[in-house]
Amino acid sequence: MTDLFNHPGAIGSLRPHHFGISVPDLDAAVAWYARMLGFELEEQLFIAKIPARIAFLKRGDFRVEIFEVEGAAALPEDRRVPNLDLKTHGNKHMCFEVPDVPAAVAALRAAGADIAFELTVDGNPTAFVRDCAGNLIEFLQPFESRPARPARPA
Repeated sequence: MTDLFNHPGAIGSLRPHHFGISVPDLDAAVAWYARMLGFELEEQLFIAKIPARIAFLKRGDFRVEIFEVEGAAALPEDRRVPNLDLKTHGNKHMCFEVPDVPAAVAALRAAGADIAFELTVDGNPTAFVRDCAGNLIEFLQPFESRPARPARPA
């Protein structure tokens, strides 16, 4: 397996740093990501040129950058539904690998998370939840733990 972080591509090493989202209430989003997913506030700032309040939340080596821009348009309803969201170009969702999707969903549901759907495709459990602003987040199990797919005929 190729090490994606040190692959000798045109730009050199590559490692995920953060995923950015926009929300109507920064404080509510910071609290939601801390309570539901265990992120911690790393930095909060204001950028006058946008203007926007911004928070970087961190868990391990990954960050979520959250923007609150006064007067921003609300997230359209179809962007809150995984399969409908695919019909609009642009970023779709962030995805986290968890050891056990059904257990993660049960814990999130018990904590009050908005579960968009749970689905098992070819024995692979996956789930989507919505954050407090309706942004989609996917959960999947490690590829190594998934059942082997039969080879496709040539």
